[in-house]
Amino acid sequence: MKKAYRVKKEAEFQKVFHQGKSVANRQFVVYVLDKPDQSHFRVGISVGKKTGNAPVRNAIKRKIRHALIEFDQKSELKQEKDFLIIARKPTADMSFFEIKKSLNHVLRLAKMM
Repeated sequence: MKKAYRVKKEAEFQKVFHQGKSVANRQFVVYVLDKPDQSHFRVGISVGKKTGNAPVRNAIKRKIRHALIEFDQKSELKQEKDFLIIARKPTADMSFFEIKKSLNHVLRLAKMM
């Protein structure tokens, strides 16, 4: 995923976290903030230490990024938004297809698709 599509700075993360609207299911929490002046979406991914050690957390982030790339290639994601995806503990035991299905569900609840 290109750097232009990522929320990286702490201030940007906090702005989405505090001003955005949240939606959740058992595996993910998603915060969404409208950015009408932006030409494409940006995403921040967070996986807490309770989920597992570093290799487990990095694997979860890779699976989430891969699912987002597939959604974007199909032009399913709404542009002009910043959003954060926070993975919960059950994602550590999930396959890529289970993560993709759950992420699809929570993004539809958040009206990102």
